[in-house]
Amino acid sequence: MNIRKINIQDLEELKGIGKLTFAETFSSENSEENMKEYLENGFSTEKLTAELTDQNAEFYFAELDGKTIGYLKVNVGQSQTEIKDKNALEIERIYVLKEFHGKKVGQILYDKAIELAKEKNVEYVWLGVWEQNPRAIRFYEKNGFKAFDKHVFKLGTDKQTDIMMKLKLNEKKPVANNV
Repeated sequence: MNIRKINIQDLEELKGIGKLTFAETFSSENSEENMKEYLENGFSTEKLTAELTDQNAEFYFAELDGKTIGYLKVNVGQSQTEIKDKNALEIERIYVLKEFHGKKVGQILYDKAIELAKEKNVEYVWLGVWEQNPRAIRFYEKNGFKAFDKHVFKLGTDKQTDIMMKLKLNEKKPVANNV
């Protein structure tokens, strides 16, 4: 598998994988109208162009045999969706095609995000995950994230609750007293 940073030339591929993975992940739990509205607006050419040209946002594709099977989006600085902390990196999206769930693709994309956070020398990584997505919540907990707050995510007309989770990097471990 290859992890590749993408740019504006990858816009149509990003639009395709973005819509497909979002729909696979959330269609069964949401109304058709709300999904349609979110997919049209959230993955519009205008919105993705702005995100791809934002110097504080980065996208990466997970590719296998020349096929895009997932992607990652991270934000720093003022491009973070909520917490605008210069000492933080937000994982805004990790999405993988359903047929590749359980095959470590999400973990590899997650590891890339942590590598980026360490390169940028931030203190912590944070994200929001839908409270009704137990698979994703377990994934982040397994990777050391702790819930610290909640926020509202609007999907069409539906107000949903995301659990905000945080992982502190480079925490100093207490030194044992040799007494």
